[in-house]
Formats: sequence, C-alpha cells, structure tokens
Amino acid sequence: MSLMHSILGLLDVRPMTGYDLKKAFDGSVGHFWNADQAQIYRTLSKLSSDGLVHVSVVAQEGRPDRKEHRLTQAGREELSRWLRSPIPEEPSREPFLARIFFAGSEQDPELIRALIGARRTAAHQQLQSLTAVETSRASLADRLRAATLNNGIQHIKTELSWLDELEEAL
Repeated sequence: MSLMHSILGLLDVRPMTGYDLKKAFDGSVGHFWNADQAQIYRTLSKLSSDGLVHVSVVAQEGRPDRKEHRLTQAGREELSRWLRSPIPEEPSREPFLARIFFAGSEQDPELIRALIGARRTAAHQQLQSLTAVETSRASLADRLRAATLNNGIQHIKTELSWLDELEEAL
C-alpha cells in the first residue's frame, strides 16, 4: 500500500486540507497506515501535479485560506485501479520482535522484562485510542471501516495475551 493510495481513499470520503488529512489518518487508518504532516503535503503536491486531485482555495475570514483537495476523475480511476490490482506480498518488519529474538544473548531477564513492559504499555495506549473511536455501521463503507478498526483492536488484544505468555516463559 502506498501513501498516495491512502490519501486518494481518504479524499474519496470527502474533500480535505492537508491538516484535515493528518487528523483523518490519526483518527481512522492510523492503526494500519500512518503518515506525518510533511509526507502528506509532499504527496498532495505530487497528486495535484499528476492531475489526481484538484486544489481549491477557500477564503476564511480572520484566518488563512484553506487549500481543499478533492479527487479528480483520474484520481477516482487510479483509486479504483489500485483496489482491483493484485495485493503484493509485503515483507514484515517488527523491530520489537527483532529485539526479543536477539535479547537472549544479553543473559539479562530484566532487560527482557523492560522490553515487554514498554511494549505492553504502548499496546494498552493504542488499545485505548482505538476503542475510543466512534464508528457507524449505516453503510457498507462504514461497516468495512469498522471492521478494519476491529482488526486493529483484535491484533492488540492478541499481542497483549502473547506478551503475558512471553513473560511467563521467562
């Protein structure tokens, strides 16, 4: 998956500014795809120059103008092409698992417990964030978005269970 397609997908929901897109990433797809503000703006610029999004300047009183981005027909076609394309195999990279894999060479159970504790804390925070997201199930699109959120929640719960097993194995 590319950032470009994530942005096209979010703009298919509604037109947004770069700032709105960052909030949308953090509040909807952040558990499986993230982007920082600079990446979003660089990608929006490329999407605009490629004719996949159109930028409208919306004047605001007492505040800077908003640059609102919306999909063009070519952008919708690219999103549709991507949705229908084969899903490539993407290699998994898990820095935490790499640390656990190699931590045995340190012969330091406290190091491993510290790694587990830090990961557990992060997982609980992420779980709290995801369970706070409100979802609708009114349309098929809403139900699919809720399903991806549930996938993220289930992954975190499974990881928390695995962390308990790992700690018990020490």
